[in-house]
Amino acid sequence: MKIYSVKEAYVTLQGEGAQTGRAAVFLRFAGCNLWSGLERDRHKAVCQFCDTDFVGTNGENGGKFEGADALADHVASLWAAAAGAHADEAYVVCTGGEPLLQLDSPLIEALHARGFEVGVETNGTVAAPAGLDWICISPKANAALVQSRGDELKLVYPQDEPEAQPERFEMLQFQHFFLQPKDDNRQAENIAAAAAYCMKHPKWRLSLQTHKLIGLP
Repeated sequence: MKIYSVKEAYVTLQGEGAQTGRAAVFLRFAGCNLWSGLERDRHKAVCQFCDTDFVGTNGENGGKFEGADALADHVASLWAAAAGAHADEAYVVCTGGEPLLQLDSPLIEALHARGFEVGVETNGTVAAPAGLDWICISPKANAALVQSRGDELKLVYPQDEPEAQPERFEMLQFQHFFLQPKDDNRQAENIAAAAAYCMKHPKWRLSLQTHKLIGLP
């Protein structure tokens, strides 16, 4: 039986992109294929600006779950505790780390069976399994893009490398294209640069991390 390793799981509001403001269970899987998650390895990581802790299974409501049904039941219990009887609005965002290292068809089916719409936030280096209701790709420089279609492409901006420039992605098959300012010590400059790009290239929209602005996890 497959064991799923989950860093944390909690109910919050989606803070980014096209689904901003929507209540959801955030299911954060442990592990990533672009960085170990350890600071001592950051200098050699493919993605060096990640701001997420995805190491281990010791976060809020995290742990190891034996089989898809066990994890889906866990997600459903969190939604029920927070949203009560609103099962028809149930939404889970599978994130990481890199969720597609673990998220598979049995888990998607188990979540669907419990009434969930299933979204994923992925770096796009792993092909998405069938059955997902919302696919959000966040491409990274120096990482091969395997999943080239979906609902939403959200590019952290700016990235200096030529292969991470917005024009490289705008012909891909996505409904929504977002620039999200890089969250570092130049954040104000990054916001201004992303906003200026969106004004000149209206195919792209600005995505801010509103959950951070209002103090949500």
